[in-house]
Amino acid sequence: MPERKKLLLRLDPQVYDAVAKWAADDLRSVNAQIEFALRQALRAAGRKPKPVPEPEADDATE
Repeated sequence: MPERKKLLLRLDPQVYDAVAKWAADDLRSVNAQIEFALRQALRAAGRKPKPVPEPEADDATE
């Protein structure tokens, strides 16, 4: 899996509180909720990123 990018994000406190409540309702972290919302917005705008291919597992047994 590629390394995840780090980002400093400044939010209005009311926006943060709303996202934090939404995250808690969905049993997600605030970070995961922001990524979820961004992915939804990208999909709605027709800009969904291409999935990163998973490395093939070595199924050989000895």
